[in-house]
Amino acid sequence: MPRERGSRDFRRVFGHFGTGVTVITTADAEGPAGFACQAFAPLSLDPPLVLFCPRNGSETWRRIARTGFFCVNILASDQRDVSRLFGTPGADRFTAVEWSPAPSGAPVLAGALTWADCRLADVHPGGDHAIVTGAVTTLGRCRDIAPLLFHRSRYTTTAPASPYEPPEVVDTLLSWPRHTDWI
Repeated sequence: MPRERGSRDFRRVFGHFGTGVTVITTADAEGPAGFACQAFAPLSLDPPLVLFCPRNGSETWRRIARTGFFCVNILASDQRDVSRLFGTPGADRFTAVEWSPAPSGAPVLAGALTWADCRLADVHPGGDHAIVTGAVTTLGRCRDIAPLLFHRSRYTTTAPASPYEPPEVVDTLLSWPRHTDWI
């Protein structure tokens, strides 16, 4: 299969996998930096670890690797414009959004659904991206709003949860006592 066709088919197929939208941030002597990231996941409860996958040539990734810390800002359903801003190369991102420093100094974006301050733990090659793991050092409070999601090349969100229905098993995946049932 030609590479161009393979890339197009890859995007089409995995565009059907809905993802949350995050902005990964750091700060150094040059100031704050950040990028929109869909390739993010919680990785481990004990110890608390997360992972994200930046593009190898990313300037923000270079700065995160140098500082050794980052903040994962999980975007809320009302933050589509924030996602677009942080997904636009060369945009003057931090003059357009309010933010405050996490304990590490990495920016916590105003209005984020929640956030996790992290220390860089490990980096693995992953094709044209890196696979980065981070040790969670601080967790932020959660807003009472739906998350921003991306599915089939569009922003979307979840339907409101009924207060009369119990949580589904998948809602408790990370706290499920028999986690080996899932792995």
